[in-house]
Amino acid sequence: MFGLGFGELMVVLLTVVVVFGAGRLGDVGGDLGRAIRNFRKALNEPEAIDVTPKGGEAKKEEGEKK
Repeated sequence: MFGLGFGELMVVLLTVVVVFGAGRLGDVGGDLGRAIRNFRKALNEPEAIDVTPKGGEAKKEEGEKK
């Protein structure tokens, strides 16, 4: 798993517990899971469609000159 051994994983887990506290550890995991799910969802969505009419700015400027 990413080339990490048991010792390295324990150091990472201990650091996370010290930084966030044992009570918030579940919240942090849930937030991380939601973030990953939203990221994957965003990757699979099609690009947003641009509905701006072409040449709209040019027509608007001509109307202002008259």
